[in-house]
Amino acid sequence: QVQLVESGGGLVQAGGSLRLSCVASATLRFYRMAWFRQAPGKEREFVAGINWSSGITYYGDSVKGRFTISRDNAKPTVSLQMNSLKPEDTAVYYCAAGTLLATSAHPYDSWGQGTQVTVSS
Repeated sequence: QVQLVESGGGLVQAGGSLRLSCVASATLRFYRMAWFRQAPGKEREFVAGINWSSGITYYGDSVKGRFTISRDNAKPTVSLQMNSLKPEDTAVYYCAAGTLLATSAHPYDSWGQGTQVTVSS
């Protein structure tokens, strides 16, 4: 397993932007990385994923065209650029690492502690 630490959450008005970062304790070369989010009373939801080696990205339907996941090959960091934020994007956002890229949480065996994103209307 790899240790993951998220940062960049906060409070923003609807229509605004935030950038989340996830720093890993080791190389992510052989991992599939993903961002999930969980709002109060709701299940954890897949937001975006990236195959570290190929760079291929995947997005949940609710964020397509607004969010962008990227990786920094110079250091083990994956980021999530969030634009045109909506109140329904309010949630705790988690970074996850695993050997299989999936939209469910089960295949991921390393998780960060989460960072709160709050979008006001």
